[in-house]
Amino acid sequence: MKISTLGYTIKEGFKNVWTNKVFSIASVATMAACIFLFGVFYSLLVNFQNIIQNVESEVAITVFFDEGTSQERIDQIGQLIASREEVSSFNYVSAEEAWEEYKLIYFEGDEEAAESFGTDNPLANDATYEIYMTDISYQQELVDYLSSVDNVREVRQSEDVANTLSDANRVLGIVSAAIIIILICVAVFLISNTVRTGITVRKEEIGIMKMIGATDFLVRAPFIVEGILIGAVGAIIPLAILYAVYGRVIKYVLERFEFLSNMMDFVPVRDVFIVLLPVGLILGIGIGYVGSRITVHKHINV
Repeated sequence: MKISTLGYTIKEGFKNVWTNKVFSIASVATMAACIFLFGVFYSLLVNFQNIIQNVESEVAITVFFDEGTSQERIDQIGQLIASREEVSSFNYVSAEEAWEEYKLIYFEGDEEAAESFGTDNPLANDATYEIYMTDISYQQELVDYLSSVDNVREVRQSEDVANTLSDANRVLGIVSAAIIIILICVAVFLISNTVRTGITVRKEEIGIMKMIGATDFLVRAPFIVEGILIGAVGAIIPLAILYAVYGRVIKYVLERFEFLSNMMDFVPVRDVFIVLLPVGLILGIGIGYVGSRITVHKHINV
C-alpha cells in the first residue's frame, strides 16, 4: 500500500467522523458506556474472585491416621500429598500440638481441668495433615485419593463450603459471558448504524468513485477507519476514568466501612489494569472494526 493511499484513507476516516459528528458522538458515548460497564463489572469480578480465592485458601482437608501408624509412614503419606498438583500447601500437626491447641480452645478459663490430665494426651492418636488446595473444585477428587491410601483412617472435608464456592465461580463465569456478549452486540449495532449513515450521506460520492475506477480498498477503507476510530476513542475515555476512579472508590469504601479492611483485600489498580487495559482497547477497536466491516460489506457493492 502506498503511503499516499494510507494517508488518504486515514484522512477520509477522520472526515467521516466529523461529517457525521452527531452520530459519531452518540456511538462513542454508547461505546464508552459499554466499555465502562465492562470495566466496572470486570473490576467487581476480579475482586470477588479474589475474595473466593482467599476463602478457598483457608478451607482445609484434614487427614487422620490409623492408630499405631509409625512416623516413617506418616512422612511417606506427606510425600504423597506433596506430589499432588491440586495441593498448594500442607502442614503436619503432631498429637502434642493438637492437644495444646485443643486446650486453648476448650479449656480457656478452666486450666485446672486441663491440668487434671497430667501427662496423658487424650489426642495421642490424632496427629494430622492439614491440606490446602489451589482449586477447591478438586477437593472431592483429592479426598477420594487420600481415603484409598493405606494407614489413612479418616479424611475430613468442608463439602458444603467447597460446593458453595464452586457454584459461585460457575455462576460468575456464566453471568460474565452473558453480560459481555450483550455489551458487544449493542456496541456493534450502534457503530453499524453510524457507518451506515456515513455511507448514505456519501452515496453519490461513492458512485462517482466507482465510475472512475476506484479500488475496493479505496472505497471501503475510510468507513472501516471510521469504525476503528469510534471504537478506540470509546474505549480510551472510560478506561482513563476507571483508572482514575478505582483507587478512590476503594479508599472511600475502606474508610466508610472499616470492618471490610479486616475481611477482604481489594485487588490493586495496577493488577486490575494489567489485564483490563489491553482487553478494553482490543475490545473497543475490535468492535469498531467488526461493526464497520459488516456494514460496509452489506451496503457498499464494489
